[in-house]
Amino acid sequence: MFEIRVICDPDDTDRVTAALGGAFATGAVRQYATRDGKRERLYLTADLRAERWPTPEEAYALAPSIISEVGWTAGAAADKPFGKGLGREFWLRKAALLDRIALGDESERVRSDAAEMATEAARRLMDTDDTAVICDPRAYVRQQYERWLKQK
Repeated sequence: MFEIRVICDPDDTDRVTAALGGAFATGAVRQYATRDGKRERLYLTADLRAERWPTPEEAYALAPSIISEVGWTAGAAADKPFGKGLGREFWLRKAALLDRIALGDESERVRSDAAEMATEAARRLMDTDDTAVICDPRAYVRQQYERWLKQK
């Protein structure tokens, strides 16, 4: 939990309060005039909202087939010598593909290897995104992939 202090015009207090309430889980707002009486000081306690981590079924419900994604990632990688210039979409789709493969593997040994590769690809995506999110890397991939699919 942390404390937020905002100084704003009196006409903006409702809009600022609403925006903070949308971004954070906030407590009651304490409101005071500034010393010059021209602006308002808003004080409120806040906490980060809990992230929603989709299940694999939710994240991949609209995903193309695994075979299609294998073809796309192989084609994208072949177009870039030594992997240079591969963007976020590539790392997102590759990480999601490896996650899906890891989820579907039957044998214990293969599942373990696939899970390691999926986790490493997920970490690469997180590095690409320069994210400060502290979570299971594969959960992050599922969240980002679901968002990406819905925005396409």
